[in-house]
Amino acid sequence: MRVVIQRVSQASLTANGEDRGSIQKGLVILLGVEEADTQADADWLVNKIVNMRIFSDEEGKMNQSLLDIEGSLMIVSQFTLHASTKKGNRPSFIKAARPEQAIPLYEHFIQSCTTLTSTSILTGVFGADMQITLTNDGPVTITIDSKERE
Repeated sequence: MRVVIQRVSQASLTANGEDRGSIQKGLVILLGVEEADTQADADWLVNKIVNMRIFSDEEGKMNQSLLDIEGSLMIVSQFTLHASTKKGNRPSFIKAARPEQAIPLYEHFIQSCTTLTSTSILTGVFGADMQITLTNDGPVTITIDSKERE
């Protein structure tokens, strides 16, 4: 699994032209599932994300986690995170998991976030045309791949 995490002061989501809601201080997580991913990948990522100290403390140092600040989450599936750009100019998405595999892992990821946090969670609609408007705070943007675990 690959994620792009953005620390935000606010974000809103529209799916298929319908307003899904908004969050305030917290994280927008773009989640890409590939064929080789398992629930263990999701669990490792969720634990890493909710405990990552990327929010400022009273001294302005990134020393607090999502759990510490009781921030919000927006989780959106994004198969394009597994784009291969090796050949030509048109990306290939051959590594991205098919919906029958990706949807249960996406839902497991969301459920794991719900279990580990008491925060509000806004989700996208799997496979929908979505628009996200956000204010990246910092800016802080981090990418993580569960297969590399850096």
